[in-house]
Amino acid sequence: MKPKVIAVAGPTACGKTKLAIELAKERNGEIVSADSRLVYKGFDIAAAKPSTEEREGIPHHLIDIVEPEFDYSAGNFYDDAKKAIEDILARGKTPIVAGGTGLYFRVLLENYNLPRVEADYELRAQLELKEKEELLEELKKLDFLTFERVKDANKRRIVRALEIIKLLNRPISEMNIQKEPEYDVEWIMPEIPSREWLYDRINKRVDIMAEQGLVEETKNLIAKHGRIKNIVDTIGYKEILTYLDGHASLDEALDKLKQHSRNYAKRQLTWFRKNPELKIDC
Repeated sequence: MKPKVIAVAGPTACGKTKLAIELAKERNGEIVSADSRLVYKGFDIAAAKPSTEEREGIPHHLIDIVEPEFDYSAGNFYDDAKKAIEDILARGKTPIVAGGTGLYFRVLLENYNLPRVEADYELRAQLELKEKEELLEELKKLDFLTFERVKDANKRRIVRALEIIKLLNRPISEMNIQKEPEYDVEWIMPEIPSREWLYDRINKRVDIMAEQGLVEETKNLIAKHGRIKNIVDTIGYKEILTYLDGHASLDEALDKLKQHSRNYAKRQLTWFRKNPELKIDC
C-alpha cells in the first residue's frame, strides 16, 4: 500500500488555501505548499502568502524557507517536500500538498522523473538574453516532444529545458523521465464555476493587494535585495516596478498585474488539464 497524500491543485485565486485548511481540519492533516513563490522570505502580499491568522493553527511546510537570492528549483522542492511528507506521515497525520505550481506536483506526485542537472549559470544567462519566441524555436528544433510539453510554460522553464538539453547533449524526451508514482494521491481542485468567476476573483485580489501595501512591499524588497531576478521576474513586483520607475501610473500598473495574473491562471488551467484526475470545466 502506498502512503496516502491529498493534492489540492488549481489556478491562482481559486480558493486552494481555504480548501486545504478545511481538509486539514477534517482529516488531521498538515499542509505542504507547492508554490514556487511562497518559499521566499518577504514575498508576502504579491504571492498571496497566508498569514498566521489565515492558517488557523494548521502547520504549513515549505513557506519562508529561503532568501530571494536563492534559485529554488523543482529538484529542491522534491527533496524538501518528500522530507516534509515523510515527517507528517511518521506522526500519523495526513499530508496535504496545496498550490498552483504544476511542475512541483508533477515531480512529486505524478510519474515524472526529474532530470538532475546542476545549473550552468553562464549558459543560463546567455539563454535568458533571448526572447521567449526565439527560445521556443530553438527548443522545437532540438526536442519537439519537450517543446510540445512546455510551449505554454513561462520563460524560466523553457530556459531550463534548453539548459538541460545542451548540458547533456541529448533531448529530454529521450531520457527516462517516467517513474512509478510514490504515493496514493487523492486529487482535488476547488470548484470554479466559470472562467469569468475566476477572473473576477483575480481582479479583486489585486485590488486587495494594493490596499494591503503591495507598493511598499516592492520598495522594501528592492531596498533589501536589489533588483535580483527572483524579484523583478515575479508577477506583482515586476508590474509595480513599472510604476516606481515612472513608466506607468499606479492604476496602469495594477491593470497590467490583473492581466498578467489572468494570463497566468489560464496557463495553470492548461497545465492541470493534462492530469486526468482533475476535472476542469471552465
